[in-house]
Amino acid sequence: MGKLSQFTARAHRCLGDLRRDTSGLAMVEFALALPMFLSASLVGAEVANFTLANMRASQIALMVADNAGRVRTSIDESDINEVMIGARLAGEGIGLGANGRIILSSVEPNGQAAPNTGQMIRWQRCFGAKTVSSSFGAAGAGVSDASLVNGVGPAGRKISAMNGAAVMFVELIYTYRPVVSAALLGGQKTFTYTAAYTVRERASNTLSNLGNLPNTQKRLCTTYSAT
Repeated sequence: MGKLSQFTARAHRCLGDLRRDTSGLAMVEFALALPMFLSASLVGAEVANFTLANMRASQIALMVADNAGRVRTSIDESDINEVMIGARLAGEGIGLGANGRIILSSVEPNGQAAPNTGQMIRWQRCFGAKTVSSSFGAAGAGVSDASLVNGVGPAGRKISAMNGAAVMFVELIYTYRPVVSAALLGGQKTFTYTAAYTVRERASNTLSNLGNLPNTQKRLCTTYSAT
């Protein structure tokens, strides 16, 4: 019994020393908190990148509409090519060419008498590898009827051109490219932005080919390319 008592006493002293020992407390707390800290950091990084991609896509849509509207006197395929090259360069950071689509439409009054009076899409040009089409019609829509009588654009925010003028209307559709995982945002995210600018001092809104570009360099909406 003496030896057992001595062992029990030593065990109690060891347990007491162990309870009072705080030398590894910080390491244990860090190990317990690390999974939560890492998860919060990853979610924060993904949300920040998602917000930045949204903002950049919105700005690019505005830039394309604005730049196309600034082309004066007349507009040709070379002008459109330059506008789309600018969009491609601006969107390189978010992979816009591979994961998105820009659709530029020239919206104008169709010049028809009632009951066919309305807007029309005179021409349409595109950039991006994403396989989508305009939500508001292709080139030629509304030319001879009132199918676009209220203009183009989302419900409640439709855009119409004034007589003798044109509006450069842009749709930008982009599938977000995650830095960590789309699962952190609840799955894959695709968003659409629209923008519109009235043309400035342009005598003719017909899209010509004064630059003599071959079809391979024109931004036709039948072509899907990241460049």
